[in-house]
Amino acid sequence: MTSEPEENLSTNSSTQLSSNAKTFVWNSVVGKWILAIFAFLALLGALVSMWTVFKLTDIQEILAKQTSDVSTQAVQARVSAKQAEELARDTAARLAVTDAKLSEVALQRSQLEDLMQSLSRSRDENLVVDIESAIRLAQQQSQLTGSVQPLLAALQSSQSRLIKVAQPRLAPLLRAIVRDIDQIKSTPVTDTPTLLIKIDELVRTVDDLALLNAVGVSEFNQNAKVSAATPESPETLSWARAISMRWWEKWFDGLWRNAQGLVRISRIDRPEASLLAPEQSYFVRENLKLRLLNVRLAVLARHFNSAQSDMKLIDQDLHKYFELTSGQGPLTIALLQEVMAQSKNTEIPRIDATLAALATAAAGR
Repeated sequence: MTSEPEENLSTNSSTQLSSNAKTFVWNSVVGKWILAIFAFLALLGALVSMWTVFKLTDIQEILAKQTSDVSTQAVQARVSAKQAEELARDTAARLAVTDAKLSEVALQRSQLEDLMQSLSRSRDENLVVDIESAIRLAQQQSQLTGSVQPLLAALQSSQSRLIKVAQPRLAPLLRAIVRDIDQIKSTPVTDTPTLLIKIDELVRTVDDLALLNAVGVSEFNQNAKVSAATPESPETLSWARAISMRWWEKWFDGLWRNAQGLVRISRIDRPEASLLAPEQSYFVRENLKLRLLNVRLAVLARHFNSAQSDMKLIDQDLHKYFELTSGQGPLTIALLQEVMAQSKNTEIPRIDATLAALATAAAGR
């Protein structure tokens, strides 16, 4: 009984020893592997460290090169920046000079524009002043002479000047002048210069008029009527009669002609014309001329009523003392009737529209 436990004890101890030996062997093997791994790791770390050192060395060289390059570039950049700064300062100076010149040019341009506007304005003002003075002078002449021709000529001249200028500011003045021109043309006005010319023509024809008691007037009228009524000429009649007449007929015809020259028979409706002495004919003509001159003065003074009364007296004197059926008589009567028809009191058309437009243009509105 005692031997079995011992055997078991020995068996257990041997088994424990064998397990311990296996454990020791396993631990030694594991330790070797661990040492090998650690050695490998140490070698690998050494290799990595060496590679890292070499890599860092290369990086340092690269960094040093890049640093030198960057320094060089920085120096170049500083030089370029300095040059750029100098160029910027130069450009700024030039720009300042250019701005100063530009402002000076702008100032000169504004001054030039102001000068041109002032010149244009002064030209327009001078034109308005000239037109106004010309129109007012023509208006005074028209009022003195009684003719619208000076006023119409001044308005037409002003119209042509405004058309040449073509200034929009003066367009209302141009329209007013056109309206006044149309108004003057459409208004019947006494043409005083033409009327004065006709009166002067009447004064000249007075000397050529024959008096009713003048010798040879009736014979002249009869000869004129016979010449107008007979188509044959006196030479043909005298030649035909000279061939057919005998000598005693020729002598009797000559005697009869001489007797006709000694005796004059005429009809005078107004006896005062026949009682007028030959030396008084001069005073009749001069009195007629004085009446015509009075008519002229009355027309110039625009006293047409006085002119009409004088013209009636002139017409009475002409029919009383002068032969009006021949010579200058019909022409004188026609002129007298025209003067009487035109001697009417008419007003010169007003040009208020033009004067108002001139005042507006002169005020600069």
